[in-house]
Amino acid sequence: MFPKKIGSVTGLPDWNRLDFGSNSGIPDGFLNRAALKTEGDTQEDGSIAKPWRLCTVQEVEDLKTLIRIFPLWSTSIFLSIPIGIQSSLVVLQALTMDRHIGPHFKVPAGSFIVSTLTSTAIFLPLLDRFLLPTYQSLTRRPLTPLQRVGIGHVLNIVGMAASGLVEWKRLHVVRSHQLITSSSSSATIVPMSAFWLVIPLSIVGVGEAFHFPGQVALYYQEFPASLHSTSTAMISLLVAVGFYLSTAMINLVQRVTGWLPNNINDGRLDNMFWLLVVIGMINFGYYITCSVLYKYQNVDDHDPSKVDDDDEPKQEED
Repeated sequence: MFPKKIGSVTGLPDWNRLDFGSNSGIPDGFLNRAALKTEGDTQEDGSIAKPWRLCTVQEVEDLKTLIRIFPLWSTSIFLSIPIGIQSSLVVLQALTMDRHIGPHFKVPAGSFIVSTLTSTAIFLPLLDRFLLPTYQSLTRRPLTPLQRVGIGHVLNIVGMAASGLVEWKRLHVVRSHQLITSSSSSATIVPMSAFWLVIPLSIVGVGEAFHFPGQVALYYQEFPASLHSTSTAMISLLVAVGFYLSTAMINLVQRVTGWLPNNINDGRLDNMFWLLVVIGMINFGYYITCSVLYKYQNVDDHDPSKVDDDDEPKQEED
């Protein structure tokens, strides 16, 4: 496995415990050489002379773990892009719809985004207290983090499709009432309740109740112990990247197509949501591929059947 001229390995006591290079999917010669001592890497007192050239076996294995999980992390970036775009466009939709509750109260257009957070907050306790225990009692297995993230992907796609249908209905009302006014820079109010927007936003919120906690659990247990604090920040990082790319995507669509004019009554905002559905389906296929190829670092933590089988003989002995 290693060149004969190499004398020793940094962190040799951990050699057998770490099973260096096994099942990593990464060529041994590419990363493992970073832990192999060569002439000039150490000083006379045994300390490392060049810390950036010589790593311990644990550091190499930690890097391999990060490389293995990176494809799964990247799928969540594309999961955040539709959420960012929907959050931006729903305000424009609400501004052109009837937002009244009774004759005197009018809901602010920006308040509709709260529907996503509200549905997440309501569904999370139901999921943790009822749905997940019921699923585990029926299947004898808990829902794994990868499965939770996968369900979140599906619900995100469904939410974008629901947004497309609501916008299609809104544009149908615009045309049926002849409200297309291309000469005006502001859209005319459409006689359609803005509370139709709550449905797709709530679906996306339920999806977030699945995939965000699933990602937190996945990264925390799969990241190296030395990077547990960093793992909790990976969600914030992917959301930031996703929302930044969502702005870039909106600008690109505005330049290339006529879907997003200043007056959305004259545009095809529904096509934007259908585009997000297509992107979401492609990304979901990418996620399925990554999750099938991915192997948990600690299999016992994700296979309760093995744990139960091991515990039963102990109970009988007692």
